[in-house]
Amino acid sequence: MARLNKSSSNAEILAVLNETADAVGAVLRANTDWSLSGLRDTQYSVDLRADAAGLEALRGAGVAVLSEESQLTGVFGDDDLCVVLDPLDGSTNASRGVPWFATALCAIDKNGMRAGLVVNQANGHDRYWATAGGGAFHNGAAMRPSGCVDLGEAVVGISGIPKQRPRWNQFRAFGAATLDLCLVADGVIDAWIDFYTHGVWDYLASALICQEAGAQIVDHQDRSLVVHEHAQRRTPIAAATAELLASVRRIRGQQN
Repeated sequence: MARLNKSSSNAEILAVLNETADAVGAVLRANTDWSLSGLRDTQYSVDLRADAAGLEALRGAGVAVLSEESQLTGVFGDDDLCVVLDPLDGSTNASRGVPWFATALCAIDKNGMRAGLVVNQANGHDRYWATAGGGAFHNGAAMRPSGCVDLGEAVVGISGIPKQRPRWNQFRAFGAATLDLCLVADGVIDAWIDFYTHGVWDYLASALICQEAGAQIVDHQDRSLVVHEHAQRRTPIAAATAELLASVRRIRGQQN
């Protein structure tokens, strides 16, 4: 695997992210053990094995890693790259046979996001990616949001449950935030609302994909989505247009 540093091109970085997702995918395809790890609630043994495969690949590339499962590995200084990793987003889906779970990776430096990749590991071929300034793609086709501006016409993805039924057209709860957000970027759904909070590994790759596709994505409290610490949490909301984002923001604000 190629060695990376801050001077590496975004294309070189993306190639390493793809190789890493492939290494994780091999572990997931071979897995037959859906026992819990016993280390924390809802963590499966395969989460740790998938994480180990991702870490091995990324250590070979010489980058720091901020992972849901293993926190920060390596040093992330001003001249370094760090890859934010969720080896298995949607592990409960995977354990129950719901074909909607992913590996998500986003490379950052101290100036922001460089490249992001989300791979639907349920089928192994749906790949969503973006590079800073280079656009967003689904299996090589350029991604564009739906253009929906009216909440009453919108199909909205959610994580968690709102206190009251908002006046959207329909909603969907898929169970894997990284993939869900890619659907906004790709125009499949019109918006997405986090009614909980999420770690940076759950959304960062998809945030770059949304931005490069032209979708709107923010933290509902207007904090930076790019965080460097494992304990930090954000509440991302996304929409196809600025008009729809304003409606989504009001919905999320009513839950406080």
